[in-house]
Amino acid sequence: MKHPFLMVVLTFCVFSQYTFSQETVENPEKYTAHNKGKFYIFWGGNRESFSKSDIRFKGADYDFTLHNVSAHDKPKGFHIDYFNPARMTIPQTNLRIGYFISDHYNISIGFDHMKYVMYNDRRVSYSGYYPNPGTYNENPANGELTLDEDFLLFEHTDGLNYVNTEISRVDDISKLFKINNTDKIQVNVTEGIGGGFLYPKTNTTLLGKDRYDEFNIAGYGVSAKVGLNVTFFKYFFIQTELKGGYIEMNNIRTTQDKADSAEQNFWFLQKILTIGGIFRI
Repeated sequence: MKHPFLMVVLTFCVFSQYTFSQETVENPEKYTAHNKGKFYIFWGGNRESFSKSDIRFKGADYDFTLHNVSAHDKPKGFHIDYFNPARMTIPQTNLRIGYFISDHYNISIGFDHMKYVMYNDRRVSYSGYYPNPGTYNENPANGELTLDEDFLLFEHTDGLNYVNTEISRVDDISKLFKINNTDKIQVNVTEGIGGGFLYPKTNTTLLGKDRYDEFNIAGYGVSAKVGLNVTFFKYFFIQTELKGGYIEMNNIRTTQDKADSAEQNFWFLQKILTIGGIFRI
């Protein structure tokens, strides 16, 4: 006859194992509970605004600075080009690929394709010298001139390309919205800092010289961001970001002559909307 105490112990072990197995099946760990080891990629569009900037132009026979120059972006609106592989680099776009090194932190590399267009037909102050003074609607009394096309066209429209790396933190705030099953929908906040180099394709006509429009490493930038991420069915997400930073470009090509160049610095602000996916390999 089996010992009663041994029977009780065996019964308890079997019951405990069954209960644990049942709970494991009924309450498996959520895929979204951990991020470490996951990759993500997103693609989307942006709108930008820029601070005023002093732009210095230098060449063999000129060296002048335009002060407090204003610029704007060049939006295309919602357009099929965002999804056409042959034309998706034409709008203002953002591409980023990242990897989670822990549940909360990820590192990424991205390409922010912005567009910077100097306002023409505006009066600005200037200093310095250039050929044929007095032929560009200047007013020497107050040191101003008009930015007409005969004098200057200046834009980074293909584009103001900010190639950068970021380190970001992500936190799940789904409980604030009383969301229990984060594998169906999850809400996250993210914030990060980054830096990289500027690779613009600057479209310039200057003092009647031939148009120049080529890619060139022109300087560097630093940035910071905050964002909101909503993930659906574990793998797909929409992410919005507010991203601001500082750009320093001291090597802008302006004409076919390598002796000609420009330099400027300014602050920028991006409003970004993207779609993406997150997965393990």
